[in-house]
Amino acid sequence: MNKIIVVLILLLPLNCKTKANNSKTSGVENVVLIAKGNLYGSGDEGLEKQSTVISNEKDWDKLLEKINSVNSVSESFLETKIDFSKFRIVAVFDEVKISGGYSIELNIENNTDRILVEVMHKSPEGMATSVMTQPYYIVKIIKNNLQLSLNKKRPTKG
Repeated sequence: MNKIIVVLILLLPLNCKTKANNSKTSGVENVVLIAKGNLYGSGDEGLEKQSTVISNEKDWDKLLEKINSVNSVSESFLETKIDFSKFRIVAVFDEVKISGGYSIELNIENNTDRILVEVMHKSPEGMATSVMTQPYYIVKIIKNNLQLSLNKKRPTKG
């Protein structure tokens, strides 16, 4: 009986949902991952390839409405209630892809006068699923006086 309890205690932390930040940050505090993944609406969400900064609730609600227009995607977001007096959103969407395996990663760095957000588009290695996807990546960044600068990097494998 004691062995079962020990096993359950050891497995409990593995089942907990975390708000881990998977974006790479260097000197930038309070960058929080909201969501990353793929939209599966074959482009019916009406989101073009874009990198955008959202600083108010009205624009955030419009984006959520588009994201949820085909599937209820935002239900899996780590948060949707944003305090725009303290944070701004960086939302990156790739173009619609004809197969799976594509993704987006962000590298966020701080220098003296701006926050640099490097967008890295990754493509699949080898075989990929034949389903239309649209990669996205959304983070919130603490609001400050530094300008946000979005840069794109060429696609990489894996």
